[in-house]
Amino acid sequence: MTAQLRLRRPNPEDAEAVFGRWASDPATCRYLTWSPHTDVGESRAHLAGCEARWRDGTEFVWMIEKHEGAELVGSLAARPGVHGVNLGYLIAPAYWGEGFMVEALGPVVRWWLEQPDIYRVWATCDLENQASARVLEKAGFEFEGVLRRWEHHPNAGAGPRDARCYSRVRYGVLTTATKGLR
Repeated sequence: MTAQLRLRRPNPEDAEAVFGRWASDPATCRYLTWSPHTDVGESRAHLAGCEARWRDGTEFVWMIEKHEGAELVGSLAARPGVHGVNLGYLIAPAYWGEGFMVEALGPVVRWWLEQPDIYRVWATCDLENQASARVLEKAGFEFEGVLRRWEHHPNAGAGPRDARCYSRVRYGVLTTATKGLR
């Protein structure tokens, strides 16, 4: 919960809004790892997959909705790994530039970094995706570098593309080896 937004688990009733607001939109999908949905059935299948991954703990997807009117504006995914969590996110074009993703990232990142076995929350974005890079920077993520040929974004070109890597890291007791790295 934030000042303007509520994050909640997806449900099957979200399929129409997901399809109509972002999943079928080529501009929204340009830098994503999946192609635009061609019918609402693909959005339904996606939401069913989100629920299955939530249950098995491999990915936690939240729908982002405005408090006022309970209008869906985007989604945020967290994929836990060994000592960190990788994030992915999107906002419907009607809400681009309104700061909703920066606002949604705040409590999610803080919660993950409070977990005892999580030391890093990170995200990547296509090298050409300046808007996503700005979101991460505004949300307090630090640029770590460019990952060459990192991820396939089928709507932006053939083959794996370069990506910027950003992170927020929880530092505990520093060892001799890491003191000079901060």
